Amino acid sequence: MATTETGAIDETPEGPTPPGLTPGQRLKAILGGSAGNLVEWYDWSVYIFFAVYFASQFFPEGDTTAQLFKVAAVSAVGFLARPLGAWLMGMYADKAGRRAALTLSVAMMCLGSLIIGLAPTYAQVGALAPAILLGARILQGLSVGGEYGASATYLSEMAGRNRRGFWASFQYVTLIAGSLSAQGLVVILQGVMPEADLKAWGWRIPFFIGAALAVIVFWIRRGIHESQGFENAKASGEARGKTMLLFLKHPRQTLMVMGLTAGGSLAYYVYTSYMQKFLINTTGFSKETASQVMVACLFVFMLMQPLFGWISDKVGRKPLLLFAYGGGMIATWPLMNAIAGATSAWAAFGLIMIALTFQSGYSAISGLFKAEMFPAHVRALGVALPYAIANAVFGGSAEAVALHFKQEGVESHFYLYTTAILAVGLVTVILLPDTRKHSLIHED
Repeated sequence: MATTETGAIDETPEGPTPPGLTPGQRLKAILGGSAGNLVEWYDWSVYIFFAVYFASQFFPEGDTTAQLFKVAAVSAVGFLARPLGAWLMGMYADKAGRRAALTLSVAMMCLGSLIIGLAPTYAQVGALAPAILLGARILQGLSVGGEYGASATYLSEMAGRNRRGFWASFQYVTLIAGSLSAQGLVVILQGVMPEADLKAWGWRIPFFIGAALAVIVFWIRRGIHESQGFENAKASGEARGKTMLLFLKHPRQTLMVMGLTAGGSLAYYVYTSYMQKFLINTTGFSKETASQVMVACLFVFMLMQPLFGWISDKVGRKPLLLFAYGGGMIATWPLMNAIAGATSAWAAFGLIMIALTFQSGYSAISGLFKAEMFPAHVRALGVALPYAIANAVFGGSAEAVALHFKQEGVESHFYLYTTAILAVGLVTVILLPDTRKHSLIHED
């Protein structure tokens, strides 16, 4: 099964379809495939959420905004490593298997977290400290870049046809759970440690925890089964994981993934990781209040994913994406202005949840509709590489762009920028076929 040279979807079966999995077998595969996703995104998010405490340890000069900007710039470089990780791990997942790629990615994340946890500060080694931080973040970027494509492909292939949206939504359930765990740990440590200790050494604790959890998941992933989609592609004898094959045979799908990811990933980072800093730095909330608001928002957001995934099984993927991009585009300007002027935590929570409800139309099926557009022999690469490129450019730069506009005294320009990128996503959705009806995943 492939696409024609014009980019149209060819629905000719690729090969034999295996018998369906039992509910217990499917659940075991989904949980095994998604456990590492939680740890990967916990480790990735810990850096973002604890930046308000360790920024001055690596960048002592300047005010809070300047320090956060430099830490965000390091993170943006980590995002730029994600396309490289997606490319390498996507090819590896298509050639060696989804399980092998998932195991390798979590091992790399473990090492990156351990390096940050042990990293010396600027006061100890001078300019070498931010260089070590940058190197570790690049390693984490390579890891999480590879994780997304491999996990999205694995979960989509292991999910049954009739409930593929529901089961595949657990990629974002665990992704958000990882971010939520990181933010929850912020709240816990704020409650048991003085702020001075958090800034001095307490910020290292979550990185050590992440490294330990990654070791556990490495062991779990070694025991999960390979997906039937990969086994069928391997048996077909077709060339697998070829980069030029992706761009030459599937250019339309590749560009669509990039267009949809640009708006989807930007909005995700605006209303999750950056929003904590926005509540502190713009709205004027304390670190503790901002962290509590975001924990509550992420928890509800996480619970919404299976619901939206289930809805996509009933009405299709395209209606949810229209809801996400159309609603998000219209709501961004008024919501960001309203959040900036919020005077209570409850008001901020309600406003952010409106934005995250729109975002759920994208996030619940983020990996699935991409996987459904590509045949199995280039599926992991097709999901991972164009996503990582657009995510690095737009999602990875979200905080740095927002803080730049704030430093220049025109913070509201960032709201317009976000609206414009969501508009690009909306146009892409309009051109997108409903992948539920035209899926290239035929295994059940």
